[in-house]
Formats: sequence, C-alpha cells, structure tokens
Amino acid sequence: MALKIVYPICCGIDVHKTFVVAVIAHTNDEGITEYIRRRFSTFTNNLKELKQWLEYYSCFDVCMESTGKYWIPIYNILEDSCNICLAHPKYVKAIRGKKTDKKDAQWIADLYKHDLVSGSFIPPLKIRQLRDLFRYRMKLSQLQTSEKNRYQNSLTWSNLQIASVVSDVFGKSAQAIITSILDNPDDNLDIPSLMTKNMKATVEELTFATDCDITPEQADKLRVIKAHFDAITFCKNNLEQLITELGQEYEEQQKLVQTVPGFQKPLTALRILSEIGVDMTQFPTAGKLCSWAGVVPANNESAGKKFSTRISKGGQYLKPLLVEVANAVVRSEKHPELRNKYLQLKKRRGHKKAIMAICHQLLVAIYHVLKKSEPYNAELYQRIEYITPDKTITLQEAAKYAQSHGFKVI
Repeated sequence: MALKIVYPICCGIDVHKTFVVAVIAHTNDEGITEYIRRRFSTFTNNLKELKQWLEYYSCFDVCMESTGKYWIPIYNILEDSCNICLAHPKYVKAIRGKKTDKKDAQWIADLYKHDLVSGSFIPPLKIRQLRDLFRYRMKLSQLQTSEKNRYQNSLTWSNLQIASVVSDVFGKSAQAIITSILDNPDDNLDIPSLMTKNMKATVEELTFATDCDITPEQADKLRVIKAHFDAITFCKNNLEQLITELGQEYEEQQKLVQTVPGFQKPLTALRILSEIGVDMTQFPTAGKLCSWAGVVPANNESAGKKFSTRISKGGQYLKPLLVEVANAVVRSEKHPELRNKYLQLKKRRGHKKAIMAICHQLLVAIYHVLKKSEPYNAELYQRIEYITPDKTITLQEAAKYAQSHGFKVI
C-alpha cells in the first residue's frame, strides 16, 4: 500500500554554514515525483534567490533540519512566504553510507511529502527576539556568579574572613570595608564609620574577620574582579531595560501569568512567555506543552518491559526556571494546593520527582491561564490537609482525619 501524498509540491533543504542544498519534490496526479535540485550560498542575496526560486515553482511548503544556528537566517527570509517545518536532525537522518548533500535534501523532501516529519515549535519573530535577550541575560547572571566565586576565593586566599560575619560580601558595608583595606593596607581600619545601621555583625566580629595579610597581587586581582562584576551588572541592567520595552506588547498576557504562584515578578512572567509564546493553540493539550518542556516521564517500553522513564533533556532554558520557581513555592505556605502535593510526593518519591511534579502543575496552570485568558484560580486544585510526621494529634483528631479519608473508625 502506497503512502498518501500530503504535499504534492514541497521542498527539502539541507542546511550548512556556507551553503544550502534545496530539492523540490513535484508529484503529479499519477503519483510520479520529479525532483528539481539547486544549491545556494547562505549570503542574503542568494537566500532571496532561494525564495524567488521556490515561488517560481509554486512551492510554499518547506522542510529543513535545525542545524545549529545556521537555519535561523533561512527561516527569517522564508517565514513570510512559506509554511516551514523545522525538523530535529534525528527525525530526518539519512542512512549511513548513502549520504550526500543532494541525497539528504531529497530524503527530507520525500519524508515531508508524506507528512512523516514532526516540526519543532517556533514562536513568532518578536517572541524569538525576546527569548534571545532573556537567554543572554541568563548567561550574564552566570558570569556574575562566577565572578562572585572568584572574588570569594581571593578573600579566602588572603584570609579576609568577612564572608563569615556578613551575609553578602558585595553589600554596601562589606564593600566599604574591603575597599578601605585595599586602598590603605597599613592604616588602622575605622570599622564603626564604615558600618550601616542595619548591619547585624558587631564591631568586634568585624575586627577579627578583617585581620588579614593581603598581598599587592591579590589586592589588584580583587579590583579587577570587582570592576568586571560592575561592568556585567551595568550590561545586565541595560539588557533588562531592552527586555521591558520589547515586552510591553505582551503586557496583558504577562499580567495573567503573574497570577500563577511564583511568577509575581514581571521579568519572571515575561521570561516564561519568551520560552512558550503567548498563543497556546500551538499545543493541542497542556500535556503536549509539558512534554515539549521536558517535565513529564518518557516512554521507553519494548517487549512488555519498561526501561528508563527519566525526563527528557528538552527545555534546557525553561526547565531550570520552573525548578527555581517550584522550589520557592513549596517552601511558602501561601499556596497549600502546591505545598501539600509536594509534601505527599516527596514522602514516597523523593525531592527531585516531587519538584518535577510541581513544575508540571505550574506549567499546566500557565497553559490554561493563557488559553482561557483567565487568572489563576487555586480553588480548581484539590486541597488535602497534610500532617507532618513530627506533629502530634489527639485520638479524636486522628479519628476525624481517618473518617475524612473514607475509613470506618471502630
């Protein structure tokens, strides 16, 4: 039985850094396919020629593999005129030993004309730009953390134990003390004049902590690290301003997401929108969204045996955000519908699986909030009272608790 031709005229594109190979598969009414091949460079003028070439043959359905970042310029140029299916390379990989650029492009076209390729979710241009800015912001935050660790390493090297008595070595008082030590290493340190009113550490504790032997080389290194940290902070603040201006278009959806527990901060709500978009019709169900984000168990069964069901590696930028929010939500008692579910699952399955279940629940809530354009409603989630193991109750309370769960007390 022959496969059904879904796209009589379609194109498969094999993407490389400096060139692309495009093959148009034209299938006539008798089911015979004719192939038209052409190679284009990845310069903008040649990609525009690719667009005109596709229009000349009335080909408006295109499939290409997502090779690194090289697919982005092609996608940007063809986005307005073609229906593009961006496929993961593992779904369109050709057989080893029979691979050439032309055969790869033809193989992609053959798969796509029968609709055998699953396309990746690609949000609109504005969302993609917002996503790119947020991911760069995350990299800057990681650089900040690295510089903080290097700064603390230099303090430890010089036995400047100020981190043992203050909560943040980059705070106002701590920085004033460290700067005074670096600028005047031989002078007596006037600690009371450098302390702020809300500082919890005493003068005596700070005196012992700042008794150090710092070398000129370590002092210079601390200055360089602090200058780099300040430069990263400056760039990060400018980037956040750009993100806020770009996200004004999605203010309505942002306010809806802010009603979900853990996403009250505007930038956090905007960051989740940059990853999943604002149009939830792209995902048929909430389960599809959660599967795309990699917060559901995988299916791996053969011959009646179930193998590893660990979550997938998808959602490398979305999943850490959900885990961070979930950890904050379950520590708070403001949202018992989430905290109680976490405590119940943690007792049976452990912390990691319980947190992943909360991530799943949060993402489902965001999906319905955006799809229905309604604020988060905690009453839709079943509330079950959870009694911690170390809590003591009376016999009457125990009997009442058992009856509420369907047990007959005798």
